[in-house]
Amino acid sequence: MSKKLSYALLLGAVLIAPLLAVSQTGSNKPAAKSAPENRLDTAITYNPMAAGLISGNNFWMEGVSGQLNGRLWRRLSLTADIGDQHNGNMRSSGVGLDMVTTTFGPRYSWQRNKYTFYGQMLAGEAFGRNSIFPGVGGPTSTANSLALLGGGGINRQLNKRFTVRLFEADWMHTQLPNSTTNAQNNLRLGVGIVVRIK
Repeated sequence: MSKKLSYALLLGAVLIAPLLAVSQTGSNKPAAKSAPENRLDTAITYNPMAAGLISGNNFWMEGVSGQLNGRLWRRLSLTADIGDQHNGNMRSSGVGLDMVTTTFGPRYSWQRNKYTFYGQMLAGEAFGRNSIFPGVGGPTSTANSLALLGGGGINRQLNKRFTVRLFEADWMHTQLPNSTTNAQNNLRLGVGIVVRIK
């Protein structure tokens, strides 16, 4: 794990920790009717991703992600997302790619009966490995870059503790070296399970 990724994880923990305190102190206050009931939840999702959409050299990656989401105020919450994507042979080139993204940012949610709709905009770091990245000193097998993740999804509540993530779609932008534009625009999809913690 790179030092930058370690720092990003530490930053995420620091940002999420106050949410535990907020959920403890605010538990006696009645929730707004339009606000989601959950104060703190975690999600595990399966994420197929269409990579390189704009360049035309697109290919599919498979992956999983874990999210921690804590409500700050009414419909606004803070989300941390850690995702891992893999393709062992991009476009039959014999070169693979593994990519870990760590992103944090705001999420806006609203409820209709048992359904919760949300939109989010997250930012952080992408760490590419097990591939070939061009560089000034020659190619390397690892690289870091900015990662932006924006989109939304739909959850359906099963009971007080468990919710199904019916669908999530996010635009993911990374800037890993690739000897052309050094920019990648991807579509990450997701389905999974959400568990209420608080």
